[in-house]
Amino acid sequence: MNNVIVIMGPTASGKTKLSIELAKDINGEIVSADSMQIYKYMDVGTAKPDEEEKQGIRHYLIDEVTPDEEFSVARFQQLAIQYIDDILNSGKIPIVSGGTGLYIDSLIYNIEFGDTICDWELRENLKREALEKGNEYLHNKLKEIDPEAAKKIHMNNVKRVIRAIEVYTYTQKPISLHQEESRKNPPKYNFITFGLTMNREKLYDRINQRVDLMMEKGLVEEVTKLIEMGYDKSTIAMQGLGYKEILSYLRGEITLDEAVYVLKRDTRHYAKRQLTWFNRMKDVNWINMDQFGSMYEILKNIKDVIATSGIIL
Repeated sequence: MNNVIVIMGPTASGKTKLSIELAKDINGEIVSADSMQIYKYMDVGTAKPDEEEKQGIRHYLIDEVTPDEEFSVARFQQLAIQYIDDILNSGKIPIVSGGTGLYIDSLIYNIEFGDTICDWELRENLKREALEKGNEYLHNKLKEIDPEAAKKIHMNNVKRVIRAIEVYTYTQKPISLHQEESRKNPPKYNFITFGLTMNREKLYDRINQRVDLMMEKGLVEEVTKLIEMGYDKSTIAMQGLGYKEILSYLRGEITLDEAVYVLKRDTRHYAKRQLTWFNRMKDVNWINMDQFGSMYEILKNIKDVIATSGIIL
């Protein structure tokens, strides 16, 4: 069975830089597991690595679709497997890197999502309900039919709430049960998973600094340009962190200072949810970034863990 390395962790924990350095070290290429970096034209708010940062390392599943295109976890899984196979066939080592827990789960646990279930009219109706009556209203609908999924899916993640309602509507079975059943199928690859962690206050400080840097790099200008291109509040991608806050500012609903405050706060909350998700996962080799003095030491630790598993890179 082919080996695939996974680098996961909360936002601003250093996944991108570590993955690139590891890829350079072990002749690897990177498959992004980030639900926002898949969108074209959304660079600043997603902290997407530019060409200089990539250092010549090929990245997949970045700039894959436009902001108004549907992109599901099932589609991610399909493309990620295709790209992992391409990397393996080229004689290189695939490194999956990102912070979207459901994307990573879909690969590691080989979750099947019943792609045959697709009702665009229902999705549009539910999306309209969320816009008119609020995300909480839609989330309460899910809570009634699938409380387990409602616990795991944040009410602002409208896309996933809609998907869970859609699956239940057509199968009368909760999406959580579908996922549980599909986990029984063995994965296609041997995954060696590393999770990044650090002191919580330090992580929150890094998040605050990252938001400040996004503002300096032109997040307001990026959102303005997206609006000019025709992407507005009704576009799912524009409901992502960093975009909905600036959108509210540009619509005159809040001040810029308030937008930045909310963005920092909500990103910290998101990081906390990411850690909760990753902590539930099994067989994760945790790397406390505070315990290492240099990137060299972190890379050595990763390679030592891999070697201990009996895998020769």
